[in-house]
Formats: sequence, structure tokens, C-alpha cells
Amino acid sequence: MKNVIDALKRGNWKALFASFIYFDHSFSIWLLLGALGPFIAEYYSLSGAQKGFMVAIPVIAAAILRINFGHMFQYINGKYIAVMGIFLSLVPHAYIFLRNYDVSYEDLLWIGVFLGIAGASFAIALPMAGSNYPKEVQGLVLGLAAAGNIGAVIDGVLFPPVARVIGWQHTFFLSGILLIIALAFVLTWAQDRTQKSEGNKVYSVMALFATVAFMVLLASGFQKGWFGITGNGGKLLIPLLGSAFAILLMPTGFKRVFLERDTWVLMLAYSITFGGFVGMSSYVAMLLRDVYGISKIEAGVLMSLLAFTGAMIRPVGGHIADKVSGATALVYFLGGIAVVNFIFSVITPPLLLGILLFLVLYSFYGLGNGAVFQLVPHRWPYKTGLMTGLIGAAGGIGGFYLPTVNGIVYETTGTYNLAFAFFGSVAVVCLIIVKLLHAKWMEWAHVRYDYEKEQLVGIDPKSGRVIMEIR
Repeated sequence: MKNVIDALKRGNWKALFASFIYFDHSFSIWLLLGALGPFIAEYYSLSGAQKGFMVAIPVIAAAILRINFGHMFQYINGKYIAVMGIFLSLVPHAYIFLRNYDVSYEDLLWIGVFLGIAGASFAIALPMAGSNYPKEVQGLVLGLAAAGNIGAVIDGVLFPPVARVIGWQHTFFLSGILLIIALAFVLTWAQDRTQKSEGNKVYSVMALFATVAFMVLLASGFQKGWFGITGNGGKLLIPLLGSAFAILLMPTGFKRVFLERDTWVLMLAYSITFGGFVGMSSYVAMLLRDVYGISKIEAGVLMSLLAFTGAMIRPVGGHIADKVSGATALVYFLGGIAVVNFIFSVITPPLLLGILLFLVLYSFYGLGNGAVFQLVPHRWPYKTGLMTGLIGAAGGIGGFYLPTVNGIVYETTGTYNLAFAFFGSVAVVCLIIVKLLHAKWMEWAHVRYDYEKEQLVGIDPKSGRVIMEIR
């Protein structure tokens, strides 16, 4: 604990806390449909695929919009982007109020895109927090800021009981209070000390609004069959089309990062770790209802417990990565994710054992999240904002496919076993790739250049501590 306090004293803790609150409350709004999902599903009598698609839209929208947020962050102060994002995230609340709380399932799909703007806060909150601290504590600081994942706990504990009393529509509207609180902290304490690039600020903002409009078109269009593609196949195309559109609008210079192998590998790793965390958090309440028949309130409480575990352990993953490097830690965390998924693929354990296994799975998700982002400022010290957006987008894409695939598999087979087998296999593939690249990655993850101190720092192989300083 003393080491953590000492690390916090090395920077601006108020700015870090503001970033945490911004991400925490935005995260809660982002997964709102997942928390209210059992009530919404019952209200509209939704099928498995419809439930999966509904909760997946905010996840994929956030993934795509993180690309835009990362683009803007290269040019614009993160504090201004955060304020704009909060106001846009309040659009659904205003719409529901103006509609006198009468909305359709189709409305919830385009509303999900605006909830995704809250989820895109990740691409601003993390680099903004990190900009207030030196490079050698980035794993811990980014882990603390990203512990805003705990916002999912608010979803599961608070919103289902309130929805049972006043209805999910009124609960949805009242959740906007969280964004107002976040706005107050951002305006008073947030600071962005990142060095900005010269470029067209207006274009980056226009690209954001164009992408929001495009995602609304996709979410509504594939649901209503506007593009001549019906069924689940069209819905699975949304991540590809949305990503391609957002990347198309990026400046040519930024697109060069896609020529780098490490970009794709870390995107894959984060699509598994963070994608698993957010995708499962958005769907697990309905999964537990389907498998174990528990009540909507109990499902919400368990969702909160699992999300709390994954969120709180993320800084530990970053701290471990600071000591042994994210390149080493990630191998073990991916292995843990694969093992738990494969267990669920062959058995449907009793409720108590199932909860314990989910706790283990969420722990590995959180640890893996911290490890991935410990590597980013080491690998791309001058493009941290951009890479946070891109890699964060990959996490959201993974988070889209998890509930979507789960919904389709359950509707088709009546169980979730094949879905767990698929996601476990993906984790194994990523583990093998990271293991093959481990020695190469350690060239920059083990010994690196500190751009603030203008010196090399590394990790002592005996103690695992970052102590080597070569002048």
C-alpha cells in the first residue's frame, strides 16, 4: 500500500481521480442496457439473439468511437473531449423524457450507439490520467484509472432494484445523474498534459459525428433489413463495417500503425481481456437467468460481484506488469482465460461452483487488461492516445461478439457450451502468438527509454523491480 501511495504522490492525484470518476460513471451508463436487460427482455418478449444484439450495440459503438476519440485526443485537450462526450451520452436520457418514457426495441438500438459514446470515454480517461504521472508508474496509474470498470457494479446493485419499483424506463432516465456528477469532476479537477500534434481539430470532431451517424444507420438498418441482409449474418458485419468507416476517416499518417505487427497482436489480446470483461458484464445477468433460473435481482447482484472483481484487480495486473513486464504477465493471464472457458465448454457446473469459476475468469480478464495497457506507452511513447483508442476499440469489438455469439449459440443449441469453447480457443491462439513474440517484445518492454528522465530504465531479473538506470 505504501508503494501505491508513494506512486500517487509523484503526480496529480486529483486529475487521476477525475479521470477515474469520468470513466467509472460513463462505464455504468455504457452497460445500462445489460443491467436492465432482464426487465427489457421480459417487457418486449425478446429472443436470445435479440437480447444479445441489444446489449452488444453499445459495446461495438464504443469500440468504433474510441478510434475517433483517439484521433481527437492527438489534437484536442482531453478535458474538452470528455465534456463533449458526456453531453452526447445524455441524448438518450433527453429522448426518453421527451417521449414520455415510451420507447420501442428499435429505439433502444440507436440509443445504444449514444450509450457507446460513454464507453468511448476509455480512450480519453486513461491517457489523460497517465499524462499527469511519470512513465515508470504508468501500469499502476492506468490500472487505477481503468478501475472505473467498477461502474458496472452500480449497474447491477442499484438499477435492477430501482427498476422493479419504478420501471426500467424511469430508471434509465434517472441514471443520467451519474453523468452530471462526472461532468462536475471533469470541469473542476481533470487535466490533460499530453503534448498535442499540429493538425485539423475540426476535421477530427466532424469524423466523430459522421461515425455516430453511420453507426446509428447500421444498428437500425440491419435490424430492419434495409441493406438486403437479414438475420444474424448482417448483425455480425457491424464491427467490420463500423471499423472500416472510422479508420477511413483517420489521417493517412495515423493509419501506418496498422502496418505494425504489434498493433494487431495487442488488439487481439485486448479483444479477449477487455472484450471478455465488458461483453460478459453486459450479458452475464441474462446468461445466469437462462442457465440457473435465478431472479432478475439476484442476477444483477451477481453481475455486480463479477464486475467488481474484474475492475478492482485490473490495477494489480498493471502493477505485476510493471514488475515482470506485460509481455511475460500476459502469457499467464491468457492461459487462465482459456482454461476457465474450456471448463465451461464441457460442463455446466452447479450455481455455486459456476459463480466461483466466473470470479476466476473475471480475475484473469482484469489482470490481462492491466498487462496489455502497461505495454502501450512503452511500445508507442509518442502515440499513446491514438493507440489507446485503437486497442480499446479492439476490446469493444471483442465485447460485441461475446454477447452476440452467446445469444446466437443459446438460441440455436439451448446451451452456452459451444460459445465458451470458441472463446477459449481464441485465447489459446493469442497466447501462442504472444509466446512466439515474447523475446522480441522484451527488447522494448524489459529495457526502455524514459523520455522524461532521458535515460534507459529496465527490470532487474532477480528482484523484478524497475531499478536499472543507465546514464
